[in-house]
Amino acid sequence: MVDNFKSIKFTNCRLLRDHSIIKEDLLVRNGKIINPEPVFFDEKRIPEHVIDCKNAIIAPGFIDLQINGGYGVDFSYDINTVEEGIIKVARELITNGVTSFCPTLVSSPSEVYHKVIPQIPTQVPKGAAGILGIHLEGPFISPQKKGAHPEICLKKFEKNYETLISTYGTLDNVKIITLAPENDLSGEVTRKLASMGITVSVGHSIASLSEGENCVQNGATLITHLFNAMLAFHHRDPGLVGLLTSTNLPPNLTMYYGIIADGVHTHPSALRIAHRTHPNGLILVTDAISALGLEEGIHHLGQLDLEVRNKKAFIAGTNTLCGSIAPMDECIRIFKKSTECSIVYALETATLHPAKCLGIEKSKGTLDFDSDADFVMLDDKLRVLSTWIGGECVYEK
Repeated sequence: MVDNFKSIKFTNCRLLRDHSIIKEDLLVRNGKIINPEPVFFDEKRIPEHVIDCKNAIIAPGFIDLQINGGYGVDFSYDINTVEEGIIKVARELITNGVTSFCPTLVSSPSEVYHKVIPQIPTQVPKGAAGILGIHLEGPFISPQKKGAHPEICLKKFEKNYETLISTYGTLDNVKIITLAPENDLSGEVTRKLASMGITVSVGHSIASLSEGENCVQNGATLITHLFNAMLAFHHRDPGLVGLLTSTNLPPNLTMYYGIIADGVHTHPSALRIAHRTHPNGLILVTDAISALGLEEGIHHLGQLDLEVRNKKAFIAGTNTLCGSIAPMDECIRIFKKSTECSIVYALETATLHPAKCLGIEKSKGTLDFDSDADFVMLDDKLRVLSTWIGGECVYEK
């Protein structure tokens, strides 16, 4: 194992930096990416370790803002082994190049939130993807666009923010909350959450464009899995999809949106429409479920049984899609092939864009100096060769 307090030079590599892939060495010390010039010229030191990357691409570690579980673990169902399950998934995600993620809870009974949220760790052991905070997807969503969320668990803001707190119990370690804009027309809940630094995401909704704009004007900055679980685009009222081109949003706001590029949830043509319409806001999410990494059969998603058949996940006994079983690196490859975008852009949708959405782009999603040394080595087909967290190799193919 490399001593992390000594400097490591990664050489013979191609770095994703400044929206380009450049031939340049990468220097890491004390878990951070550092500027080599002061080390060589001021400190007059040479790196203690040199690693030949054999012309691999080095990109920032992938960030997944929406993942419900994987490898037999369901974050909303396995309520007695929450920390154990989170860590198991965190250890597996590194094999897909993911170095940080937001564990996501689907709509659940209030007692589940009260029990699960306090158990989700803020720190993980070495060799596991880091936790950025919890994503609460529901239960304040539309019954008409519930998707795989059990209708019996859905709620309205009867007492606004007070209802939210009584439902969740606590917002400690919560980073994202998905809600339907039509449930918060006054904007009170959205404004409160935004003031607390929680990212409000609109989704699972029948909202009109004007209702979506109202929510964004009150502080929402993200759309949950664009195209899925929302009104289809209509030329007289494009609904939440219209937020991508709306001129009725706060000035200088980048409207971010998650999109599932698993080859199932979103048609390649829809991926191209989103990419060409609003490229700066596009974020790849897996929306992965407990069946990620497992064989076909019956599994869980929150309070519901799900069935994996023909490489797709459905609510058991139905044809309703209920999450993805594609890992992040596969989503990146599918997205690149579908849109014919550059390697740089495809990688930034899973690195820089989610980091910017959460306001952590100084430390994550980048290879800039002083950022965390969380990165992935890839071949030219964007297959993961190795994953590094804090400058340590945590996975090697």
